[in-house]
Amino acid sequence: MQAVPIETPTPTEFVRHDDATAAVVRLIALYEEAIAFLQRRFREVAETGRVEGRIRAFYPEIRISIATHARLDSRLAFGYVQGPGTYATTVTRPDLFRRYLTIQIEQLLANHGVPVEIGSSDQPIPLHFALTSDVSVTYDVAETIGRPIRDVFDVPDLAVTDDAIVNGTWMPRNGEAAPLAPFTAPRIDYSLARLQHYTATRAEHFQNYVLFTNYQFYIDEFVTFARAALNDPAGGWEAFVEPGNVVWLPGASAPSEGAAPPRLPQMPGYHLVRKGHAGITMVNIGVGPSNAKTITDHVAVLRPHAWVMLGHCAGLRNTQKLGDYVLAHAYVRDDHVLDADLPLWAPIPALAEIQVALEQAVAEVTGLAGFELKTVMRTGTVATIDNRNWELRDQQELVERFSQSRAVALDMESATIAANGFRFRVPYGTLLCVSDKPLHGELKLPGMASEFYRRQVGQHLQIGIRAMEKLRNQPAEKIHSRKLRSFEEVAFQ
Repeated sequence: MQAVPIETPTPTEFVRHDDATAAVVRLIALYEEAIAFLQRRFREVAETGRVEGRIRAFYPEIRISIATHARLDSRLAFGYVQGPGTYATTVTRPDLFRRYLTIQIEQLLANHGVPVEIGSSDQPIPLHFALTSDVSVTYDVAETIGRPIRDVFDVPDLAVTDDAIVNGTWMPRNGEAAPLAPFTAPRIDYSLARLQHYTATRAEHFQNYVLFTNYQFYIDEFVTFARAALNDPAGGWEAFVEPGNVVWLPGASAPSEGAAPPRLPQMPGYHLVRKGHAGITMVNIGVGPSNAKTITDHVAVLRPHAWVMLGHCAGLRNTQKLGDYVLAHAYVRDDHVLDADLPLWAPIPALAEIQVALEQAVAEVTGLAGFELKTVMRTGTVATIDNRNWELRDQQELVERFSQSRAVALDMESATIAANGFRFRVPYGTLLCVSDKPLHGELKLPGMASEFYRRQVGQHLQIGIRAMEKLRNQPAEKIHSRKLRSFEEVAFQ
């Protein structure tokens, strides 16, 4: 049987680098060369219909070989490998991840004192992740060449697009190098594409401090806040981005680019941009643990410094009032969407850095402190379920479980977001606002919200923004906690 010829860019050898900036520059060059090759050959095939064999390009790769158990600094939550051996990771969009990659490689070089190697991997780049236009054109090309597109170009392969590394289930095959990063390049590319689909904004607009909400009111307030903040010369904000990649610049009367979509996406994203991705992103994830898992599965590949859930919940204690805040310090996971990825027996710890920032923000925005703060906020367990109409069941069993868990609030997203933060090593937190008390006759029905409740939810977003600003003013390495590291953790955070 005759071998199928394979056309690739000119092969490149691995080059050693002891400077992180130079290493990232080479990653960018290799990636851009590979993408340009695929785009050029795809256009030629689309125009002529002529093709022989396969057309293939490869992701760039970072590799490091360690010969000793010694390391210089294990106080940080990242930047060192577990022991002697060869470690590697494929890389996509190094232009987007330039700052992240530079920090990770710098720490690796400092801890181990040996160079990293940069070259081309043996992992093909799927054509769909190389095209910047609508990938539906691949079907037209398939008709032109008279055979499936996968016979000529590589397409996404779920066998290499999974979460085995972060789930702790990765097993080496054929003596391959151990993983250096939590996600492979194909897994990242998949999520970058899904982020555009779900939020109608490109991945490069996402900021390192992410707020999730389950209520449009918060988005409306965020848009109002962002537009005012953008026009404050002392604020340091560079842009505000809305769905459709609509970019507003300071002082502008019209957007500089983008167009609003004809209808909002499933989980619209909004981004108040600051230099170095140090701004705030807010996403309306809608209702339910499935949405909560979906969006965090994809935002996680961007390696944000923190994500926090700001939403509504049912208060479970008679002493709570509509509009009270709940700062989660534990979670009851009854959402089920992560059962296959993260065992229910795994504890989801509260992270001190996030908890302190949220509590301080509540105090500053409400003007209350110390014992008086307890009049509007309760710290306790949040239960997350997957049944929005749980009130229609026999409540005896549920109330018993809530009481035994010491739950003070119930929602459908918070434990999912926290558990995925734990799973993906992304610092997480939850601050909820009590919108109903179904166990005490205050159901979430029109006209039942008190004036106190309406006033409090107006404060809620300001508290979330204040907390993110506090986190931004801390060193990122302090926020990323060693509590989220497993026994055999990858070097990149």
